[in-house]
Amino acid sequence: MREIGHFIGGKQVKGTSGRAGDVFNPNTGEVQAKVALAKHSEVEHAIALAETAQPAWAAVNPQRRARVLMKFLDLMQKEFDTLARLLSSEHGKTFADSKGDIQRGLEVVEFACGIPHLLKGEFTAGAGPNIDLFSLRQPLGVVAGITPFNFPAMIPMWKFAPALACGNAFILKPSERDPSVPMRLAELLVEAGLPAGVLNVVNGDKEAVDTLLTDPRIQAVGFVGSSAIAEYVYATAAANGKRAQCFGGAKNQMIIMPDADMDQAVDALIGAGYGSAGERCMAVSVAVPVGRKTADVLLEKLVPRVESLKIGPSTDAQADFGPLITRAHLDKVKSYVDLGIKEGAKLLVDGRNFKMQGYENGNFMGGCLFDHVTPDMRIYKEEIFGPVLAVVRAKDYEEAVRLPSEHEYGNGVAIFTRDGDAARDFINRVEVGMVGVNFAIPVPLSYYTFGGWKRSGFGDLNQHGPDSVRFYTRTKTVTARWPSGVKEGAEFVIPTMK
Repeated sequence: MREIGHFIGGKQVKGTSGRAGDVFNPNTGEVQAKVALAKHSEVEHAIALAETAQPAWAAVNPQRRARVLMKFLDLMQKEFDTLARLLSSEHGKTFADSKGDIQRGLEVVEFACGIPHLLKGEFTAGAGPNIDLFSLRQPLGVVAGITPFNFPAMIPMWKFAPALACGNAFILKPSERDPSVPMRLAELLVEAGLPAGVLNVVNGDKEAVDTLLTDPRIQAVGFVGSSAIAEYVYATAAANGKRAQCFGGAKNQMIIMPDADMDQAVDALIGAGYGSAGERCMAVSVAVPVGRKTADVLLEKLVPRVESLKIGPSTDAQADFGPLITRAHLDKVKSYVDLGIKEGAKLLVDGRNFKMQGYENGNFMGGCLFDHVTPDMRIYKEEIFGPVLAVVRAKDYEEAVRLPSEHEYGNGVAIFTRDGDAARDFINRVEVGMVGVNFAIPVPLSYYTFGGWKRSGFGDLNQHGPDSVRFYTRTKTVTARWPSGVKEGAEFVIPTMK
């Protein structure tokens, strides 16, 4: 049985806690590895090494720090397919989808390579008599990232790339469900020239998380996961004097206007609703057709598409999506489908009993489609995180704007229409953090920021883009005067520009 430890001090080390978790093969349901779960002292050791290594790394000029990331990009390209297969084997997403996971992470690394420009401060010569005013952006010190199972390559890179570029040391606590790719990323960074101890990976559960949240040497924490845990991480980090950016759940909706290109809308719903078996924080889980005729036309086209989805093992290049991450999560998703029936929603396509020939013990489930879902139902209110799409019929445009705006989550939303006025009005009025127009998964590119509103996001700075540089640095403002020989005497009032 393969054993996965931690990556501390520039190398892989065995766990010493005596505790371990199972890493499953989602295709077969079998345990394929054991991952060590770090105890308090192991995390403290990683933090101590990071604290020791960080000052020298911060003293490396930004251009040379960027060169390490550039070398990392080169190494990643050479191992791209190998990493994608490894990711697929632990997560269950298809090989093509795994490559997308890695690529979206690398795009943030590419953004972070521009750190010499991004760290430039401001300067004002002659702000007052013989006075210059300027600002500096300096690293925080040791920072941490707690990342989820559904993007085991992308989100760690979203966290550590800008943090390292800014001169911080980083402690990564990835999901214990699929830890192998994050461990390999750390190895490649050291191979690219990152000094030992600057990036450490500790695998673990709540004990490891709580150590990161309470240790005074950790200056900032980034988290992605469920809203309940995001709120806990944010509150605990803040109570311990740390900066925090925490991203939680989602219930992304797609509005289909009567004038929308219906074929385009259906294609978008199929991909955004069922890709990666719905295990995405940006998955569309609610379709909102506006008007009865729109709903009828949409469902006429949508039902056969859901029924014909190709589900297969992650190794099947023809599969639309693969298995869910664990048997426990599969059971949870199925229980939501049971609940939707009890709540009175109409199940048009039932994928609960899907079995994959030759993989009968795998975590497979077919696509499910509900109609006549209402906002008071739990299957509308709560994040299911599986291949389940709910159709909520809106009687008019105003109701379609109100539905996502009033939902407790405010992560992403999309509108499909040919009407520019309607799209512009929707963009300005909808109370959601990321909006797509004829674009179902509006994940911003790396040089913009990613983040939702309400219970989808806790904290005032988002992931990647300019916000990441702000989050991983603090501003120092300097007021400097060089006397020219004229003595002005003591000043007893506050300086002003009068």
